[in-house]
Amino acid sequence: MAHPVATEPKPSAPLTLHGLSVEGVDRCVHCGLCLAYCPTFSELGTEMDSPRGRIFLVKSLAEGRIQLTDSTAEHLDLCLGCRACETVCPSGVPYGQLIEAARAEIERQRPGPPLRRLFRWVNFSLLLTHPRMLRLAAAGLRVYQVSGLRTLLRASGLLRLLPASLRHWEPLLPELPSAAERAPLPEVTPAQGARRARVGLLTGCIQQVAFGPQNRATARVLARNGAEVVAPRAQACCGALHAHAGEHATALDLARRTIEVFERADVEAVIVNTSGCGAHMKAYGLLLAGDPAWRDRAARFASRVRDVSEFLAEQPLRGPLAPVERTVTYHDPCHVVHGQKIRTQPRALLAQVPG
Repeated sequence: MAHPVATEPKPSAPLTLHGLSVEGVDRCVHCGLCLAYCPTFSELGTEMDSPRGRIFLVKSLAEGRIQLTDSTAEHLDLCLGCRACETVCPSGVPYGQLIEAARAEIERQRPGPPLRRLFRWVNFSLLLTHPRMLRLAAAGLRVYQVSGLRTLLRASGLLRLLPASLRHWEPLLPELPSAAERAPLPEVTPAQGARRARVGLLTGCIQQVAFGPQNRATARVLARNGAEVVAPRAQACCGALHAHAGEHATALDLARRTIEVFERADVEAVIVNTSGCGAHMKAYGLLLAGDPAWRDRAARFASRVRDVSEFLAEQPLRGPLAPVERTVTYHDPCHVVHGQKIRTQPRALLAQVPG
């Protein structure tokens, strides 16, 4: 990948960090322990594409010592947000919060050309915030994938007529499951046997249309292990994707909506099976700390959010369990191991399966 080329600086205001204290930036002592764990630094080898370099950029922007140029924005945008640097940081720098706040300010100052703004509006303001629109789009995408239209367009070269950004995204689209598997879960799945808890399940936005079978499996396993599972129909996106992409105001709105929906459901815990969503929802208290009307509600809600492996590992799985005669490899999702500090629970669950 070519190194971003610096462009002529354009006038910009000093970077504000949406309530994040600059003290969090000052914790970085530039020791470099994060460098070996950063995928973009390992790939590109440039200081400004490391956590340490990006922290320096954000601090310099916040203090008004440098301008927000295209090159600076690209260095920050190239961060994958994996937060591996947080796990090894001896100073506890809140890097994930820092990069999201910086991206929010970049989007405010430099929203980009009209086509990019339209693309972001369709995704972040239309589809992800309106579940019915997202389901409709998913149905169209499923037809595109299974009807032969995709094969025809790829073979004919017509996809080359699309803008470069859309051509890049087309092969990355997930293979969508059938309509039955994308359908919403029952609002309540009864516990099997003695009820252990009444829990909410985040079915979310992308995971319901792209990973519906996984949501159904999650509900089955929870119910089999004594949980009454509530999947409120009124829920939508938790706002994680918006926060990662710098859509700060929408992320706040979706956090409030999610809190309200699960408060009405009257559940003891909110179970999440997607790592990024879980890490984001556990940070709702921090996200809404500046809103007096929501601060305490957000903190209470965040304390009840649990990764599905975290919840299930609290007690032995209910048997009997059928043996699985195969070798499996477990991959730690970034926002589970780094964002939520969960490492042993998934392995403990797998160890209980005979075979």
